Amino acid sequence: MTQEGFCYAFDPSACASCGGNCCTGESGNIFVSVTEIKAIATLLEMEESLFRRTFLRKEGYRYSLLEKVVKGSYDCVFFDRTANGCSIYHARPLQCRTFPFWDYFRHRVTELKHECPGIVG
Repeated sequence: MTQEGFCYAFDPSACASCGGNCCTGESGNIFVSVTEIKAIATLLEMEESLFRRTFLRKEGYRYSLLEKVVKGSYDCVFFDRTANGCSIYHARPLQCRTFPFWDYFRHRVTELKHECPGIVG
């Protein structure tokens, strides 16, 4: 898989054995839009207001998914270590769907290769 403007490719088959490096590790933000909040709440069959109180934190003027600390790692609240995957995969935020093609990594390919075994090139 390639993306215009990026000097690397991504092999999604690496996700099966990765362990969720893109969903775990350092603390950070997983920003969600109003539309994504609604979609995730619907997937979880939750009232949107309950979803917001249970799974989101306010970061400035935006919302971010919560994290849970597991063995010193900050995991996305929806990362399932047992299944080695995302429990809301079909409604995951754009930020998750576009990984590893983030502007941040455009010129940090070495850093990205340490995080993601699916990077080619």
